[in-house]
Amino acid sequence: MNFEISPRIEDYRARIAEFVAREILPLEDDPDAFDAHGNIALDRLGPLREKARAAGLWCLQLKEETGGAGLGKVGMAVCYEEMSRSIFGPVVFNAAPPDDGNMMLLEAVGTPEQKARWLAPIVAGEVRSAFAMTEPHPGSGSDPSMMLTRAERCGDTYVVRGRKWFITGAEAASHFILIARTSDDPRHGLTAFLFHGDQPGWRIERRIPILGPEEHGGHCELVFDGLEIPAENILLGEGRGLKVAQMRLGPARLTHCMRWLGLAKRCVEIARDYAGERYSFGQRLADRESIQLMLGGLAMRIEIGRLLVMRAAWELDRGGFARKEVSMAKIHVANVLHEAADIAIQINGARGYSRDTVLEWIYRYARQARLVDGADEVHKMVLNRFLNEEGSGFWRWEVAAPPM
Repeated sequence: MNFEISPRIEDYRARIAEFVAREILPLEDDPDAFDAHGNIALDRLGPLREKARAAGLWCLQLKEETGGAGLGKVGMAVCYEEMSRSIFGPVVFNAAPPDDGNMMLLEAVGTPEQKARWLAPIVAGEVRSAFAMTEPHPGSGSDPSMMLTRAERCGDTYVVRGRKWFITGAEAASHFILIARTSDDPRHGLTAFLFHGDQPGWRIERRIPILGPEEHGGHCELVFDGLEIPAENILLGEGRGLKVAQMRLGPARLTHCMRWLGLAKRCVEIARDYAGERYSFGQRLADRESIQLMLGGLAMRIEIGRLLVMRAAWELDRGGFARKEVSMAKIHVANVLHEAADIAIQINGARGYSRDTVLEWIYRYARQARLVDGADEVHKMVLNRFLNEEGSGFWRWEVAAPPM
């Protein structure tokens, strides 16, 4: 097993690190750089995106022919972690959800015509996108078999009726990927559609208030009451919606982990800096054994998360599905992000609870990590299923082919 990264990936990592430190981090100290929902204000985002594009740091996750760098999942793990040293980082490089996952999905399964119409404008940064799958009770959450939103075929058009909620970025999106039921077949009853935000027959019922800061466009509840979508806007074919969702959500869970690791490391950085300069009862906090135990243990758990993410990224890059590996990474990294924010706030005391640092932002953001793209408990059930199927093979090592 080789844990070395290529010089090309290291070059991207170093350039991203320098860009984040020089261009993005200073904005976190400027209240005017935040919009009303705790994200970077659009008037600050636009110029930064142009600088990132000019620096050759734009859409690195995509293939070169699509406008990216073709880094692969291992390269993305390195670079996304570095981007997320700043809370504003990923969106500057066009590597933030939901656009990130939507672009990779459209690149993988879109027809040439679909890529030109639906993918290219997102890659260019001209529009934003959303992925509409989750429904309120009694519809589908983590279990897509419960989906109630239906798309009825009428000639060459499908008419959609139903409701979705917690659809990230919907208020700012122009391009949507929608998963709806087209039959009652348990495996082939769902279909993925593309539609534009200007089309009639749907509306945003509300932007749902949440605990944490929000992505641009928030988390919205959508109502479909006669949206018409032509058959040419189906992704991968009728009845292939579950496959589309799996292709979209698996890598997206892992890219979440990549970004969360960067935020967890930022928490450690802020905590270490403060502990190194703050004195209490005649002793630096950094010299206290209790603080050393906190930071040392946290550093270890972050590194475990990095190894889990890299293992899953390697499996995806070699053509595997990495379902087991992604679930393990998702559970561990989501929890370590919350732990990192909590420990950093504890070390910083009242300062950490204030808005003098980004720790309170990260703390509010971190709680959703254990819920989005499958709650901890769902992924543990997935792992138990693999354990039941594989037994002791759950922990097997892959054996390389003998040399020729």
